[in-house]
Amino acid sequence: MTQFFSQFAANHAVVDTGARPRPEAVYERFRRMEPKEFSGTADLMIGEGWNNSIEGIFAFMELQDADRVRCATFLLRGDARLYWESTSVSVSLQTLTWTCSMEVFYSKYFTEEVRSRLTREFLTLRQGDSNVAEFVRKFERGCHFVPLIANDVREKLRYFIDGLRPILCRDVKFLVLRPML
Repeated sequence: MTQFFSQFAANHAVVDTGARPRPEAVYERFRRMEPKEFSGTADLMIGEGWNNSIEGIFAFMELQDADRVRCATFLLRGDARLYWESTSVSVSLQTLTWTCSMEVFYSKYFTEEVRSRLTREFLTLRQGDSNVAEFVRKFERGCHFVPLIANDVREKLRYFIDGLRPILCRDVKFLVLRPML
């Protein structure tokens, strides 16, 4: 019996050849995750949302740079596809890293000027006439562009509270600063 199992194991052993799966197999797995296509947009948050959604899939699938680039570029449509085709002429697709391809993406959809404007808008954001839910949505969207605030819980809370209407700001500060009984 021992000899049978030894022979079976020898005949059915899984050998790790280090070979990577075919690009088609990687892409098929990627498509099963239902990534969204991207056709370019004037709304920066749509582009950022698309990027974040595929980054999440890439992290889950543990894809390497070459596979990330291939999968992402296959999702480009319309204006985004045309932009990529004209830009990719000047880069080597065999050595292009995901980080470099994202620099190309951000140079088109998130220029320094735009990021700077969004940072200024966030730093001056006030609730005004909007309801709290709308203010929270704007705050969370804008916070993304100011990582020094977004990554510090106390600073984030301070900016949020300071942006509320004066009466709400006062009430929240009272609740936050009041010692727990």
